[in-house]
Order: sequence, then structure tokens, then C-alpha cells
Amino acid sequence: MVRSSSPRSTATPEAATLLPGLPNDVGALVLSFVPYPHQGRLRATCKSWRAFFSSKALISLRHRNPKALSHLLCIFPQDPSIAPPYLFDPHSLGWCPLPHLPANPHVYGLCNFASVSIGPHLYVLGGSHFDTRSFPLDRPQPSSSTFRFNFCTGRWDRLAPMISPRGSFACVAVPSSDQILVAGGGSRHNMFGAAGSRMSSVERYDIEKDEWLALDGLPRFRAGCEGFLVRSGEHREFWVMGGYGRSRTISGVFPVDEYYRDAVVLELDDGGCDWGKWREVGDMWEEGERRRLGKIVVLDDDERGMPGIFMLDENDIFRYCMTANRWRKESSVPTKATGNTSFGFVALDGELYVVTLRNGNDLAETRRSRPFKRGGALFVQVYCPRKKTWRTLVAKSPLHCPLDFRNAVVCTIHL
Repeated sequence: MVRSSSPRSTATPEAATLLPGLPNDVGALVLSFVPYPHQGRLRATCKSWRAFFSSKALISLRHRNPKALSHLLCIFPQDPSIAPPYLFDPHSLGWCPLPHLPANPHVYGLCNFASVSIGPHLYVLGGSHFDTRSFPLDRPQPSSSTFRFNFCTGRWDRLAPMISPRGSFACVAVPSSDQILVAGGGSRHNMFGAAGSRMSSVERYDIEKDEWLALDGLPRFRAGCEGFLVRSGEHREFWVMGGYGRSRTISGVFPVDEYYRDAVVLELDDGGCDWGKWREVGDMWEEGERRRLGKIVVLDDDERGMPGIFMLDENDIFRYCMTANRWRKESSVPTKATGNTSFGFVALDGELYVVTLRNGNDLAETRRSRPFKRGGALFVQVYCPRKKTWRTLVAKSPLHCPLDFRNAVVCTIHL
């Protein structure tokens, strides 16, 4: 006999009590405040908790209550089909691994891809990899693949591929219109310091229709560029900064990139579609001031009513002044990068996070405590632009592979 499913079958069964002495709707609200990285360990508590923490209703309940949401870091240490990405909660210092990206037996060494989030979904786009079916085998190829991780179902889905394969490109999510914009890029791989193709094409991904549309291209070829969305009221702009185009050779042998010092801007309409044309912004620094653009993040909550655009250049943080088209020094990282260490740079909840992975010896120098073994520790220096203050976080790392922020991909997501 086939049982008829009730409308409440997707939620916790009525007979299963979440918290004794409380109605299930109140119990669900209480449990929805459990930080996402700790939910996996609580599933084994009882059957009702397993059903609740595995249900789609939990994600929607957390998104209906902004106070329950956690702003998390998502770190891709290497090729996500080999090394799984991890979520990190800087408030609870909790970690949560995600499933591997679906593997292709012919493709390996994915890098220089982009990752963005919209709602309870995480997207991985493009990149550069090696393909055993291509010749020569040591020549990297750009990827057009698009994947989405659905936190409601807990699995990766393959989406429509980009029109033009690309890696090392500018990428930004437009949550208000459920779209993703990509611009520029090429085929360069991390194993090679130079060479690789460049491109100027621009595309827009429509999430609802699962299709890519070609837009007006960049004024010139641009790879290795930074992309971000600038919002001021209802006005939105897609900025593409820095990168490299042409290359020259030293003594006719060694290829050297010529990095751009300018930016290009595309105006968006209220729906997030492109209705404007690309406009060029002049050089943002003088020749000899720096070789190339650093890592860029944007804070929407600027005290002056304008978005704050920040750059991490080695051990210094700079703020971009739009009126002067110049980078002004904001602050310096208290604990400098030493040796071959590198920093990750991300914006979270109105603050700037400078992240690095330290081993036991490095950690003992910055904090007098027992050094962490195996994976070392994630050392986070947090800068608040409003208060002009720094603070630090240290969390044991569960990673079983090296974490080099020169090659790792980092993004944020609200869950």
C-alpha cells in the first residue's frame, strides 16, 4: 500500500520531538542557531536531529532569520576534485569539509578557477587544467565547466558551460538579479610563470534559465584581473582591475608580463543586466610605485555611504579613492609574511581578514602556546576600517595538504 505524504513530510516528523518540553517549531528555531560547521556532528545525537539537520527546511529557516546566518569562509586549497574545499566559521572557529568536485578521469590539476556564492549555493567556474586527450600533454587548457554545490541537497550539480573557456578571470555575483558576470581570462596555469592565452570576452550567466549570454567584450585582452561589484544605492557597476595583456621577452628568451595599472567599468541597470558600455579608468598608480595589482576586496558598509575598496599589497593594506583614482595606504599587517608564506584576503561582516596557514614553529613565535601538529594553524589577522584596530584569531587546521594562498581560492557564503 502506498502511503500518502502530508505537506509537513519535508520537515521533522510530528511524533519526533526536537527539544523536550518545547513545541517543534520553537525547537527548530533554537536549533537553527547552531553554527553550520557544527551541525554535522550533531546529526548523530538522535533520529529527530538527524532528520532536522539534513532537511531542506533548515537552510530556508536560517535565511528567513538573518540573526541565525553565519558568514563563512570557503577555502579551496587545491584542485577541488582531489582536495575537498572547507568551510570555516571565524566566530565559532569551526570547520566543515564539503564533498569533492565531480572528477573527470581525463582532466587534472585544476587551478585559477573562480568561486562565488548566491543564497545557499556555491559556484565553481572555469579554471585552467591539463587534459590527457590534448597534445602536447604539458600544455594547460582553459576550462568552461560550471558547477554548483547545493547546501540543501548536499551535492554538486553540473551546469551549462561557459561560451568561452577561461581561467584567471574576473568574476562577480549579482544576487539581486540571480546572475554571474565573468570577464577576460586566459589559459595560464600555476605551474608556469608566464605564457598562456589572453582574452577579452565577457559573459553573463542567468541562474534561473541556466544559460550563458555573451556581452560586449573588454576594450582589450586582460587576464589575471580582479573583478568586483560596486553598489551605491540602486546604482551598480562591474569593475575589472589590473591583470596583464601583452608580454615581452628578455634577451628574446624569457617571457615577462606587462601588467595593467588601469581599470574598466561596466554600468548595470536596476535588474543587474548590462545596458551600458565599458568605460576606461586611467592608471591608478605611477610607474615604479608597484609592479602589479594586489588582492582586492569590497566592503559595502562604508561609513561615508560609499563602498570601501581595499587592496592587500604584500604587507600593506590600501584603500582606493575613486575621486583621485589613487590607492591610499590604510594600514600595515601587524605580523608580516615571512619566507615563502602568503596571505589570503577577504571581507567579512565589515572587517578585513588577512589569512595565512602557519606551522608549529611560526605559531610559537606569534603566540606562546602549544604548537598545533599536523595541519598547523590558520592564523587570521582582522582589521576593522571603522575603528582602525587589529585583532587576531588562531584556529587548528584540519587540512591534510599544503595551503598556499598564492594559488588557493577563497570566497564567502552566508549559511
